[in-house]
Amino acid sequence: MDPLYTAVATANGRDGRAVSSDGQLDLALAMPPALGGNGQGTNPEQLFAAGYAACFASALALVGRQAKVDTSEISVTAEVTIGKDDTSFALAVVLRAELPSELENEAGRALIEQAHQVCPYSKATRGNIPVELVVE
Repeated sequence: MDPLYTAVATANGRDGRAVSSDGQLDLALAMPPALGGNGQGTNPEQLFAAGYAACFASALALVGRQAKVDTSEISVTAEVTIGKDDTSFALAVVLRAELPSELENEAGRALIEQAHQVCPYSKATRGNIPVELVVE
C-alpha cells in the first residue's frame, strides 16, 4: 500500500473520551442504554457507522463518476449492530443506499456492488463481518 493519509485517535475506553491527534475530533464516549450505559456520549458502533457511511458514499461517487452517472443525490446510512456470537461479541452492518428513482433498478444495484468492491471499509470487513447492501 502507498500511504496517502493516516488518522490518529486515542480513546480510554467506552466510558471516557476519544480525541484525534489534530483535535478535530473530541468526543465523550458512553455505553448505550441497550448495553447498560447512560448514553451520555457516542459509542464505537456510532463512530464506525458514521465512518463506513461516509466512506461508502465516497466510493459510490467514485464509481458513479466512472460510469458517468450523477451521484449527487445519493446518501448512505450504515446500521452497525453489536451482538454476541459463540465466543464473545461481534458486529454486523447493513448499508442502505438511497438512490434517485432512475437508479432504483439493476444499474443502481450494480453501482452499489461496485462501490462495495472499492470502499476501504468494505475491503476491511469482507470475510470478517456480515455486510448487507440495501438499495432504497
